[in-house]
Amino acid sequence: MKILINDKRKIYAVQESFTEMFPYLKLEFLVKPHQSGGASSKKLMESSSKTIGECRTVHSNGTMTILPKMTVVDLEGGFSDTFGLSVRVFRKSGTAWLEVPSSNSFTLNEENQIGEEMNKLEQ
Repeated sequence: MKILINDKRKIYAVQESFTEMFPYLKLEFLVKPHQSGGASSKKLMESSSKTIGECRTVHSNGTMTILPKMTVVDLEGGFSDTFGLSVRVFRKSGTAWLEVPSSNSFTLNEENQIGEEMNKLEQ
């Protein structure tokens, strides 16, 4: 999947595109880069009604290619390196969303499958 990134695009549009491909994952945009080893505070999350341009440091336009075989760290690094965006991936667990550690080596597809399994167990 390719997601268009430009200053006028709303955060929620990017989030919706991501969740269409991975229904048990969500993408959150952060005000500032995530501290390694620390959890992301809700206070650091950007409002989904903001535009991409309001929350990034690199204002280049383009597309972010997201593949099921990408790892979480590859996805987060791609957004940061190419577009100056700090993002974090969360996995659904029942009614809660758990932050996926950047340090793990699971692919987005594997994380999505884990979320699906966890939700089956909750029901």
